[in-house]
Amino acid sequence: MKRVYAGAVALCLVLSGCDTKPQDAAPARKSEHRLLEQFRSWARDTDESRTARHAQALYTVELTDTDADAEHAYDVEVRTDLSPKSAGAKEFTELFRTWWDGDDGEGTARDLVLLDVRGDRLTHDHLFPALGNDGYDVQHYGLTLDYTPDGNRLAGTAVITARATRDLPRFGLDFAGLHVRGARVDGSDARFSRKKNKLTLTPARPIGKGKTFKATVRYDGTPRMLTAADGGDEGWIETDDGVAALGEPTGSMTWFPGNHHPSDKATYDIDVTVPSDYTAVSNGTLRGTRQRGERTTFSWRNSEPMASHAASVVTGVFDISTSTTDDGLPLYTAVDPDEAEGPVDVPELLPEVIDWASDRFGPYPFSSAGAVVDHLPDLGYALETQTKPYFQEAPDARLVVHELAHQWFGNSVTPRAWQDMWLNEGFATYAEWLWDEEHGHRSAQETFDSFYDGTHPESEGIWDFPAADPPSATRVSDSPVYGRGAMTLHQLRKAVGDRTFFTVLRTWTREHRHKNADTEQFIALCEKESGQDLSDLFGTWLFSAGRP
Repeated sequence: MKRVYAGAVALCLVLSGCDTKPQDAAPARKSEHRLLEQFRSWARDTDESRTARHAQALYTVELTDTDADAEHAYDVEVRTDLSPKSAGAKEFTELFRTWWDGDDGEGTARDLVLLDVRGDRLTHDHLFPALGNDGYDVQHYGLTLDYTPDGNRLAGTAVITARATRDLPRFGLDFAGLHVRGARVDGSDARFSRKKNKLTLTPARPIGKGKTFKATVRYDGTPRMLTAADGGDEGWIETDDGVAALGEPTGSMTWFPGNHHPSDKATYDIDVTVPSDYTAVSNGTLRGTRQRGERTTFSWRNSEPMASHAASVVTGVFDISTSTTDDGLPLYTAVDPDEAEGPVDVPELLPEVIDWASDRFGPYPFSSAGAVVDHLPDLGYALETQTKPYFQEAPDARLVVHELAHQWFGNSVTPRAWQDMWLNEGFATYAEWLWDEEHGHRSAQETFDSFYDGTHPESEGIWDFPAADPPSATRVSDSPVYGRGAMTLHQLRKAVGDRTFFTVLRTWTREHRHKNADTEQFIALCEKESGQDLSDLFGTWLFSAGRP
């Protein structure tokens, strides 16, 4: 996003690539009692009572060999009865990392997520504690939407394919407004109930742990526009000739039910039917159109995992431009005729920015790209909707760079919780600095200095709180997350040098491609690649309040 300035549960760790949804049969998982005993023995040998207690709490270590391209690369699932809200949970996480990374582990474990003892992924997010649902992992959303602009009416069917991570007598979905007309699970009618923004489905028969199931929800009505915690508009937003469905951070629940937390990414098929003089644009690649009478259906497929807040549907009257990059990447750009005369030619600029970013951040992570340039100037922000950033009005080059950088930082590599939003916005802001530096504008150091001395127009308030610790949901998009996040990256670049810095960025986007990640993992990567202890740097620039 870029704003325009004018109770105790037991704990389980997974060091894994498990956020990538398998397209084929799931690989076999096996329990490793040998590793369990090795860890306990190592913990006892430390002669630290707390470490020994953690070791006794551990009771399962399981490995899944999921990476065909890497030898001995595993998902590692570790369960313990510690509470995730206790200090012991964090200590145990660090303890197991230390043991595994100290060559005691079996091969390579590349990622880390937390599950509870029942197999639920822990989606506790202190900034948005009501978002997300446990007990299942969504693999795919199939959305069929029929929109009538007159009266702003939407009829939809959501088919949600998910895998149960524990036995499920019932399960929840995030869903706001609209009327539920019926629900089915695996072809049988399911009971449903609603409380605030939660829809609970009770299937005819409980769903067993490990089972892949399909939940179908039919709904209709007039979708809502929400006022986000930070004061901006999101959700289903009417424009002068259609609608823009924008989801960051909570708005997607206004137009389809789902597990609306960034830690649960999935693939999507989105079919949108609108009057035939309209165009409907969504994420991914346009598979085709179908006209029936005076209405046309646009069928879109997003084949790479996507967090639900990056999903989007935009309808209206647009000038459409299609092309490919020199590497054959399909581009689809929709521009509102009222915004045709902008600061830059967006269809022409897109391939240049994608090539530039690919050289610095690694290969472009998706199978298509593009943009939507709408006419909604009062919205006040652009948004990094996956594969096609949304611009509320004609953007300049710097804004295009910012939103396209999010395709790597935010969409492909997605923060595990909203607290780590600086991993999105700090990186995209620093991409602007790099673009300016390499295109005849001021250097990144000069931009850093203008933020530091308060002369930059976006520097107001950057010392209000640490970039990696927004104090509340209302401030998750405030200037420290952007400006101070970018300043942290600039200080990192100065400390480790350009060669190591860009190696870190490319390694980050490669190792966590289409997955979730967090700040601790980024710091660990920086220290590994540089061979330096960077705790003082990150402590000063990322975690401390006030101006250094």
